[in-house]
Amino acid sequence: MTKATDLRAKTEDQLSEELGNLKREAFNLRFQAATSQLEKPSRVREVRRDIARIKTLQNERSRSAAK
Repeated sequence: MTKATDLRAKTEDQLSEELGNLKREAFNLRFQAATSQLEKPSRVREVRRDIARIKTLQNERSRSAAK
């Protein structure tokens, strides 16, 4: 699980790259769950929440830049 303070230290490009990696992982986890090969079911929840943290931070940055 990534902490929000760690994410705030990253640049916009790093956040976008991390978001892409997490979305790819979420996709793979969905397939593993569908085929009953999922080793850590809790990882699905962690990935979803990390994606939400990154999107929230990107939204905050875009709103502050618009002001």
